[in-house]
Formats: sequence, structure tokens, C-alpha cells
Amino acid sequence: MSKIERAILSCHDKKGLVELAGLLTELGVEIISTSGTLSVLQAAGIPAQSIADFTGVPELLNGRVKSLHPKVHAGLLGVRDSKLHVEQIQAHDMKWIDMVVVNLQPVSELIARPGISADEVIDQVDIGGVAMLRSAAKNHRYVTAVVNPQRYPQVMHELRAHEGLVSFATRFRLAQEAFRATADYDAALAQYLMSVAPAEQ
Repeated sequence: MSKIERAILSCHDKKGLVELAGLLTELGVEIISTSGTLSVLQAAGIPAQSIADFTGVPELLNGRVKSLHPKVHAGLLGVRDSKLHVEQIQAHDMKWIDMVVVNLQPVSELIARPGISADEVIDQVDIGGVAMLRSAAKNHRYVTAVVNPQRYPQVMHELRAHEGLVSFATRFRLAQEAFRATADYDAALAQYLMSVAPAEQ
């Protein structure tokens, strides 16, 4: 296990977020966040850096592109004990990212909005959050991927008990849950789109 030093927090469901972020701060973890989550953390007095400042690129295309950046995904996907990966990370002035806390807006909430169209649902589809979860879960040997706020207490218990570490067994279970969440998200979108008529261009 290696100590968590850097985490990305980007959460639709803010329940328990401040408590988790507060503990991460106590443990000296650098927190990076997208705009909505960042405002919640800042209001609670928790220091956090915007993902735009971390990548050096502002949010683009009305927020469609925020976290889709090599600094994010190289930091998540790199093999920490690979000499080549370490050299490439250093050569490009990148940093490891050890934890991703992302939860997605349920598709059911989107389609339940009165009068919402298929185009509007598609416009709200989360791309960056899903991509970060998949990168983190793929690399669970090194990275902790947390998709469910109900898991925060367990993660916080391990962080406290192991001074900033999360066990491999827990990372593996969290990766399973992250992949299940992204699969369910895509399946729900596919099912919804199969139930509506195509929009005219």
C-alpha cells in the first residue's frame, strides 16, 4: 500500500463529502475538484484546487470538457513501479492521483425532469466522471475509486487506522463497484434512448 497524497473529488451527491474531504485534508492529501464540488468544499473551509488549475486548461465547451486531460488520466493510470511510467510522468511534469471520489447523477433523475427532451438528457450525460472512475478502477492496484457515498465511512476508517492508506482488498471491492456503476449508467441511458423517438435534425 502507498499513502494517498492526491485525490480528485467530483460528486453529484454531496452527502458525506465535507466529512471525507475534511479527513483527507487532515491527512495532508491534496484535493482537486470540479466546479460544483469545489464550491461546496470552499464554503466548508476545505482547501481544494480546481481541476482547471491542476491541468492548466480551463473548462471548455460549456463544461463538456473538464477532466478529459492527460494530466488526469496519466496520473490515474500510471503503474507506480514501472520505471518507464515514472520517467514519463516526471518528463511531462505530471503527478500521481491516488484517489477518485466520483458519483454520477442517476439517469432516472434526468429523465424524470418535466418536459425534458432526449437531446437535453444526452447533453447532461457524464463523460469525464465515468472516464475517471474507469481509469481509477482499472488501476486499483494503486488507486482508490469511490463511487458510493455509503462507502465513505469504511474508507475513512481505513484512512484513520492506516494513516492515509487504503488496503488492496478494499480497493478491489471499490473497483468492482465502480465498474458496476458505470455499466449501470450506460445501460440506463441505452434503455432510455431505445424508448424514445429519434430527434429530427
